Amino acid sequence: MTASDTSIARRSFSVPQERRLVTPLPGPNSIALQERRVASVSRGAGTLANIYMDHGSGAILVDVDGNSLIDLGCGIGVTTVGHAHPAVAEAVARQVAKLTHTLFTVTPYEHYVAVAEKLAQVTPGAHEKHSILVNSGAEAVENAVKVARRFTGRNAIVVLDHAFHGRTNLTMAMTYRPWPERAGMGPFPGDIHSVPISYPFRDGLSGPEAAERTIDVIETHIGASDVAAFFAEPIQGDGGIIIPAPGYFAAIADYCRDNGILFVADEIQSGLARTGAWYAIEHHGVVPDIVTSAKGIAGGMPLAAVTGRADVMDAVQPGGVGGTFGGNPVSAAAALAVFDVIEREDLLGEARRVEAAITARIGDWPDRFGVVGEVRGKGAMFGVELVQPGTKKPDPAALTAVLRHAVSNGVIALDAGTWDSVLRLLPSVVISEALLDDAMGVLEEALERL
Repeated sequence: MTASDTSIARRSFSVPQERRLVTPLPGPNSIALQERRVASVSRGAGTLANIYMDHGSGAILVDVDGNSLIDLGCGIGVTTVGHAHPAVAEAVARQVAKLTHTLFTVTPYEHYVAVAEKLAQVTPGAHEKHSILVNSGAEAVENAVKVARRFTGRNAIVVLDHAFHGRTNLTMAMTYRPWPERAGMGPFPGDIHSVPISYPFRDGLSGPEAAERTIDVIETHIGASDVAAFFAEPIQGDGGIIIPAPGYFAAIADYCRDNGILFVADEIQSGLARTGAWYAIEHHGVVPDIVTSAKGIAGGMPLAAVTGRADVMDAVQPGGVGGTFGGNPVSAAAALAVFDVIEREDLLGEARRVEAAITARIGDWPDRFGVVGEVRGKGAMFGVELVQPGTKKPDPAALTAVLRHAVSNGVIALDAGTWDSVLRLLPSVVISEALLDDAMGVLEEALERL
């Protein structure tokens, strides 16, 4: 047993950390639930796999038929600390019994303040920072737009190609891909402008070269003096785990600073210890003006945040931001437990361990499988781009086949990419090497069939 496996063994899991199938997938109870779902749930709320979950622990989900599945998706990056972490569950139970809601903007409470204090500590930069708490990632992005426009007095918002910022009307305008998120949902708000990103696998440009291209589009198509904020996912999640080349974001941040543009790091998927740092923008050496957090911040409870320079965040008049459930006491208690777990269990180090394990296990896939164009990632956030062999042409059919095989064999992975051709891996940072090895073996079976 390795040192890291020993560390994992010391953790408390209520479910054995192993893949175990007792029925075909989906099992009979899942099939019965699917029939009820079709009769009562909008088809717009589609799912990757019609396998209904009952409980989970660590990196394992157990369905209603008793099958144990390896979770490489974490509810799209939410359960970074693992499913039903005991400390988070205890914090939630304790708070539910004490106070479930008052609304911070009516009669405030300490947990909201404590979460804001913690965010000021862990987000990049030594400057004074203030936060607001909201319910979801999309809501955080919407509020970041409002804050940026209020502070700068400008209207234009710049986003990157392949970006995903949410499913509300404004954030769909900021999201790159038309299908399925935006199709038939317009009209969308104006003054949202998409510009090219650094995509090393496809453009072959250095970071500074790609930044020069991005800046040229801003200058010639928008005008810097009209831009309130530049929004960027430091690692694009839904876009396909796109990691810009070194130097790209540094050059963009310099340009923003020189032109009075706020640099907003959308860390909804990449933040909170997932990449081996508190926030992925740290890998690029950039201190943003505003950071948005969500997903992994509260271990599965609904919570999100906008954190930024105090002068920027305080530009909004009292009552200009807020909402009924934003910073709910129960969700805030869960977030405080998550912060504590990340520090106490060194989950930044665990994310780096997961990165090393995944790289060692699948880093040679482009050499072994013609359909694999590139393997890329940081921490517990990886993408495998699938292409037609001998080309860089996306192969969405290959991804469909891989996911179908994985799900039927008890491994939950995700799709991603503008062309639906990137296998996305977002495991919990507490996943063991043994589980990773088992899951990657299942994925290799699918690739070999291709």
